[in-house]
Amino acid sequence: VLNKTKEFEEAVKKVIKDVNLDNDIVVSVFETNIRVLGGLLGGHSVAIMLKEKGEYMQWYNGELLHMAKELGYKLLPAFNTTSGLPYPRVNLKFGVRHPEARTGTETDTCTACAGTLILEFAALSRFTGTSVFEEYARKALDFIWEKRQRSSNLVGVTINIHTGDWVRKDSGVGAGIDSYYEYLLKAYVLLGDDSFLERFNTHYDAIMRYISQPPLLLDVHIHKPMLNARTWMDSLLAFFPGLQVLKGDIRPAIETHEMLYQVIKKHNFLPEAFTTDFRVHWAQHPLRPEFAESTYFLYKATGDPYYLEVGKTLIENLNKYARVPCGFAAMKDVRTGSHEDRMDSFFLAEMFKYLYLLFADKEDMIFDIEDYIFTTEAHLLPLWLSTTNQTISKKNTSTEYTELDDSNFDWTCPNTQILFPNDPMFAQSIREPLKNVVDKSCPRGISRAEESLGSGPKPPLRARDFMASNPEHLEILKKMGVSLIHLKDGRVQLVQHAVQAASSLDAEDGLRFMQEMIELSSQQQKEQQLPPRAVQIVSHPFFGRVVLTAGPAQFGMDLSKHKAGTRGFVATIKPYNGCSEITNPEAVKEKIALMQRGQCMFAEKARNIQKAGAIGGIVIDDNEGSSSDTAPLFQMAGDGKNTDDITIPMLFLFNKEGNIILDAIREYEAVEVLLSDKAKDRATIFKGKMIPNYIIDSNLEMENMDQKSSENDSHKPNSEEAPSESQDAGAVSEEPEGGGESYAVGDPDPLSSASADSASVAMAHQDPHAPGPAEAGAPEPASTPGDSQPQEQNTQTESNSKAHWDSKVQPMESILADWNEDIEAFEMMEKDEL
Repeated sequence: VLNKTKEFEEAVKKVIKDVNLDNDIVVSVFETNIRVLGGLLGGHSVAIMLKEKGEYMQWYNGELLHMAKELGYKLLPAFNTTSGLPYPRVNLKFGVRHPEARTGTETDTCTACAGTLILEFAALSRFTGTSVFEEYARKALDFIWEKRQRSSNLVGVTINIHTGDWVRKDSGVGAGIDSYYEYLLKAYVLLGDDSFLERFNTHYDAIMRYISQPPLLLDVHIHKPMLNARTWMDSLLAFFPGLQVLKGDIRPAIETHEMLYQVIKKHNFLPEAFTTDFRVHWAQHPLRPEFAESTYFLYKATGDPYYLEVGKTLIENLNKYARVPCGFAAMKDVRTGSHEDRMDSFFLAEMFKYLYLLFADKEDMIFDIEDYIFTTEAHLLPLWLSTTNQTISKKNTSTEYTELDDSNFDWTCPNTQILFPNDPMFAQSIREPLKNVVDKSCPRGISRAEESLGSGPKPPLRARDFMASNPEHLEILKKMGVSLIHLKDGRVQLVQHAVQAASSLDAEDGLRFMQEMIELSSQQQKEQQLPPRAVQIVSHPFFGRVVLTAGPAQFGMDLSKHKAGTRGFVATIKPYNGCSEITNPEAVKEKIALMQRGQCMFAEKARNIQKAGAIGGIVIDDNEGSSSDTAPLFQMAGDGKNTDDITIPMLFLFNKEGNIILDAIREYEAVEVLLSDKAKDRATIFKGKMIPNYIIDSNLEMENMDQKSSENDSHKPNSEEAPSESQDAGAVSEEPEGGGESYAVGDPDPLSSASADSASVAMAHQDPHAPGPAEAGAPEPASTPGDSQPQEQNTQTESNSKAHWDSKVQPMESILADWNEDIEAFEMMEKDEL
């Protein structure tokens, strides 16, 4: 492609000489197919083309094809399932079922993993005349088609390879499904089988009906496709505008591509995932090429020089932010510009190729690129394969397909003169309304002044009056085309579809309602934003080294004003949800109460544990697997009433972080934590506390030691705090089952759903430094719950103990022993992955 024919010839020789496929290694069937098998077949395609031209590759005798066939046979054992769907992994030497294979126990695979085989496997069969490869790939595609959800014509993300049951029932065009749709259309182009086009058109109709919410592409549930499955998008969907160009549906391709470009201009790269209001959800960027691919196809379709400017921006950003001495490094975080020591093969196979082709003129190419089709890794397969070695009989399956009343589903390639009737401004006219979509330049909501003056139209329901539990309000929303969705994590999401409104006037009312809700949400965030808090485990064997990122509450003690924080042992309450009177107050008194999220308001939980005598509370998320690593933190909002009566601190932990405390309780029983605004270093945590490496006089009674510990426990630590990164968190009100009285939203952009989402929080887990020679040494072991309440002791003994503590110096042997204890604690933490 780059006209580096000498270098290509040398590379082929090196591959033939050095690459060995007979290795005891477990590989992904999907990745090995698209990268390795596709690469060998693409290399073979170009090698025979160059050989025919008579100048290069005259020595070539199909060596790359022989290697591809060898690899194909090594992948076939993965297809040994009753369904025909392949195992996700295979051992190149031992296959799947062999005792030494170390694979074959998996039950699930992704739709793209099983449905992205047909191009490479069919090409291998057509090149070699061995039909078995194409047969296996077709069987896998047939099975997925049979298992589609019949009412929506959508497929899920993950499927059981033995039963065909959908494991993950959400559906989109991004990760897990993307290339399945791509290969259905391209299989028709390469192989000429009408059934593939019919299947693609059926799926495409469902995508545009349910998933496409221009310019967004949002995942939905396959059984309830009118419900969004999540409020963020992943970067892999950036391929879809290019596929829409290949299909001939240009307008939505331009819209989605422009939205993605605006996100790139904001962050320099496309984040691995971003929310509907274009905030970073996952900050990584492994140099994915899908956006460059769509840019190339849109330029080919429109000839609009705007897309050359887009390509120029991509190249400048790569050179400025990703280039390193030995290549280009993946971005670990697009917000900070940090790198990963990684450059995937797709960066060379796709990114360089599409960017070169974007700027290449016809005379720059030594062959006609239109004679080839790109695989999902941009390897080239010749279109003449469609008439070669056709060993697969085609069945007449037209009765299986839904008749689609859409003029867009034509059997011939679209004519660009019809798509753009000699109008060079066609693409620009579609892009223009989306130019500032990410920068929130959207229709202005009604101001407070206008409202007070009575000017401007008002919707029949005001955002500030809306209650999710009010049936009349829900009916008004429905009339305005606004649907309300209760998400699994307890948040509420609002989405407007103008086409579902009762009338155009109702649709306008719905739009104004959404704008008001977004304005209200933004105002609430500005007024009530609080940074995340920290839960630090300070008892043995953690000693303050484990810091959990916690969400704050809009009520109770403000930890930012109480620098010492709240320290105490934790206790699980009964009932665990904390929604009624606590039945084990004796276990909760003077402790920090642990409870589960759900079934009532956060404020109600706080009042119940405070009444039982708790000194603080930690609410643990009931959404299995949730984590602050992947979900934005949020504030626990009040219940709409006065919460001044709540004086104890309340913090929220996601499920993963909460389980760390629960696991610690199971193993060590007495677990002490510190609730604070920021993680404290160990010197601050244990200042004034009894630490084991002080020398205790032999005449000192054990009760005097307890007394000293007890006395010092009552002191308020006042020392320097460890630094901690934090960002503001949004607010979320938890609703009781069946609808709650409090509602808060956090999306500041009209294009997003007005969701109770929150700002993303990035708080680094603190790893307080190990003690140096000048420090007190190892912290104290876990104390008993009673230590925090001093008991009356003999005053004379106390005085003696003070004299002994102040006058003695610790010998070196004791220091070394305590350091060894620290090292053992570190090793135990590492072992427990805490």
